[in-house]
Amino acid sequence: MPNIDSHKPGSFCWIELSTSDQNAAKKFYESIFGWTANDFPMGPDGVYTMFQLAGRDTGAAATLRPEQLAAKVPPHWMLYIAVQSADSAVDRAAKAGGKILMPAFDVMDVGRMAVIQDPTGAVFCVWQANKGIGIQLAGEPGTFCWADLNSPDPERAKQFYGEVFGWTFIEDTLTGYFQIKNGDDFIGGVPPVRPQMAHAPSHWLSYILVAECDATAAKAKQLGARFCLEPKSMENIGRFSVLADPQGAVFAIFQPSPKMA
Repeated sequence: MPNIDSHKPGSFCWIELSTSDQNAAKKFYESIFGWTANDFPMGPDGVYTMFQLAGRDTGAAATLRPEQLAAKVPPHWMLYIAVQSADSAVDRAAKAGGKILMPAFDVMDVGRMAVIQDPTGAVFCVWQANKGIGIQLAGEPGTFCWADLNSPDPERAKQFYGEVFGWTFIEDTLTGYFQIKNGDDFIGGVPPVRPQMAHAPSHWLSYILVAECDATAAKAKQLGARFCLEPKSMENIGRFSVLADPQGAVFAIFQPSPKMA
């Protein structure tokens, strides 16, 4: 299994579920991805769940905070982006037109982070690692593998992320899909605006690698998930599906084609 010991600045480094039913969510993701869940105390009332495969961290989960529930924030997967300095990233984001939802703060001795909303509305976190690097495993079923930015204004979004993280964008002229390149690495994409998504809020969608897309999707549905997009194939790329877990958090699964694997 390819272990990860550090993340390049500008790469996706962590995924974190905020949910309305943490115990139910743990059982769901343990069942479909084979994750193990380890709980750690978080304040007087809550716990922070670390998901692992083969003893290495793959993501986390926590219960939505009272202020989030009051603001009607739905269950969701949050995406973290690695940076050398969270404070500098906040400065760049503000200058590029982003909204700073939570300025940089320390997470004990684990790292330093901030919560940012891009100019088109998508929310993400930046992470300056200390003792916690984030995701520790890649390239195996059950690990994060990709992220798409679904935005009603891709051009504005590309400008923002280019200024904040130095990303470049490579267009597939046949589909209008832009691949995100962080240095030499392709890490995600920006799909074109489709009529059925024109009024959807801007958001990041995290993809989890699976061995069998159809089987995983069917199991997820059996356990209470619903399809946002039923399994479909992309020629010479793979097969994928978009699902909402039983509490409503949306994520995607991806099975690469044999040529890609």
